[in-house]
Amino acid sequence: MALHRFSVGQQVRMTGWRRQSAGPAETFRVVATLPERNDLLQYRIRSDNERHERVTTEDNLENADTASFWKSA
Repeated sequence: MALHRFSVGQQVRMTGWRRQSAGPAETFRVVATLPERNDLLQYRIRSDNERHERVTTEDNLENADTASFWKSA
C-alpha cells in the first residue's frame, strides 16, 4: 500500500489548473485522503473560496509552501 504524500489539513495547490484570470494560484486544504484509483492516490480538497469539495489525484497536487505563487496564464 502506497503512502500519501500530503496529509489532512495540509495546504496544496493544483498543478496544471488554470484560473480564468492570471491572478495568484488557488490554495486548497486537504480534507481527506482516499484510496488509490488506477494506481494513483486520491485526495479530497477544498478551497475557502468555494462551497464544494473536489477529488483529485496526487499527481495533480503540489505543496503550497514550495509552489510558485503566480501561475502563468
